[in-house]
Amino acid sequence: MSAMREMIVVAAAAASCTATPAVPSVHFPNAPPVTLVDDHRDVPHPPEITLNLNHYSFYKRTVIGPITRALELPASPRALGVNALDDVPDSTWFTNRIGVRELSPDEIRTGPVTDEGPELHKPWTIRSTKPGGAELGFVITDARGIKYLMKFDSADLPELETGAHVVVNRLLWACGYNVPEDVIAYVRPSELLLAPDATIKDGLGRTTQPLDRFGVDQRLADAWRTPDGRLRVMVSRWLAGTSLGGAPVSGVRAGDPNDRLAHERRRDLRGQFPIFAWVDHVDLGTENFLDMWIDDPRHPRRHYVEHYRIDFGKTLGVMASTNHYPQEGHVYSVDYPDIARSLVTLGIAPRPWGHALAPALTGVAPTFVADGFDPGAWHPDTPYAPFDEADRFDKFWGARLVARFTRDQIHAAVEAGRFSDPRAVEYLTDTLVARQHATEAYWFARVNPLVDFDADDERLCFDDLAIDAQLAAADATRYDVTSYDARMRPLGRVAVAASPSGPTCTPALAKATAADGYTIVKIATSRAGFSGETYVHLARDPSSGAWRVIGVWRT
Repeated sequence: MSAMREMIVVAAAAASCTATPAVPSVHFPNAPPVTLVDDHRDVPHPPEITLNLNHYSFYKRTVIGPITRALELPASPRALGVNALDDVPDSTWFTNRIGVRELSPDEIRTGPVTDEGPELHKPWTIRSTKPGGAELGFVITDARGIKYLMKFDSADLPELETGAHVVVNRLLWACGYNVPEDVIAYVRPSELLLAPDATIKDGLGRTTQPLDRFGVDQRLADAWRTPDGRLRVMVSRWLAGTSLGGAPVSGVRAGDPNDRLAHERRRDLRGQFPIFAWVDHVDLGTENFLDMWIDDPRHPRRHYVEHYRIDFGKTLGVMASTNHYPQEGHVYSVDYPDIARSLVTLGIAPRPWGHALAPALTGVAPTFVADGFDPGAWHPDTPYAPFDEADRFDKFWGARLVARFTRDQIHAAVEAGRFSDPRAVEYLTDTLVARQHATEAYWFARVNPLVDFDADDERLCFDDLAIDAQLAAADATRYDVTSYDARMRPLGRVAVAASPSGPTCTPALAKATAADGYTIVKIATSRAGFSGETYVHLARDPSSGAWRVIGVWRT
């Protein structure tokens, strides 16, 4: 059974419920979970390009979108792109990394980078100004002829945007998202040559006029330099393939037969919410997502679309500094409820921002703090359709990825930012760890946080993330475990005490004996201030006869 068919079976079963039975009317095929989606089929011609119409996009997302949602009937369909175990399979959008295996700090420090980068291959040749966006930058080639995008820090914000960009690039790569090969480098103005045919590009990437040395020097005058005169830059290796622009925030991309799930329904997009809140990735304009029509590396005559996240320079509180808008991360740039609140209270009601500031350290944005961080109330700069549709199950999935990072791994990601002040490295690491703990505490309290189910001939074992994260005490947690057959008739019930370390395992469970033994196990978790249920579906492997987990349904 294909990934799509499995998802449709589960979704259709959920949608067919007309009442609320004792056990959700959801069944799963007795098959291994899908781990890879078949979305690499040949796309012989580049699909339709998404134009970067910033003003129209802003109007649509901040004015039309909220009004349309307010007039619609409430509907919260569950996410698509989810396998039977409530996980996200690998695809052209997402590749499981930290969620399924241990990553060393060195792996995270390196992230997506595949070679030593351009710093060892000078001089660099400027080919054009950076297309799109407002930040200073150039398109360059190094001495090997490899093409890069080069961006700078502004003179009044040293190490801020470049550092945040690379740190978050590493963290998102580790989570599983496609990101470019971004590194920090240092270059002297004398090491920047100008191509004879260098040009100036406009916001849509169109050539407007030639670029001369005077124009380069004018632009470099606004860039921060080290005391010895070097320019600190972020260089991003140019992605292979044909650029299609940003992924549409809703619906699918016209002309891409592999793009079959509406983007606002995708778990890998909806589940970004707690991850982006963690790193304060507020800048979610279409230009910060990029779809590339690429050659299949295994079959060069075939092509498909790969989906990237790009441009992280406004994360870690930076956008509040560059936009002089301390509300970033707390409200939308046009936020109707906040406007109404200000009108009613004459603007004197207490606000959640501005109460804590980071220490004055080079490379650290003043507003990137852990004190007062509310993982559920965080907002991007503008509404984003997948987040508008996201439910607590999507956010629990993203929070699980955030929780997987150790302090050493986070520290390694921060080190990739090459900050000159060691105190900035420690502060950013400490703050990310504290925001990580807040993320765990918030989202693990809103879903029964049981994971990693494993069955044998008698027992069912699982981990409780709230206990693992020391958010709940094992001796104060109990599990009421009831098993049912495929027709949802009760078979047996046991009470289980939580294990203080390692997985909790049930005693022998009563299981169905008919056919493949399809059995549904309800695990009801209870502790002070929390109760929740998760349904785990078991069956015998038709080949080996061994019991296995074939589905997980959260309520």
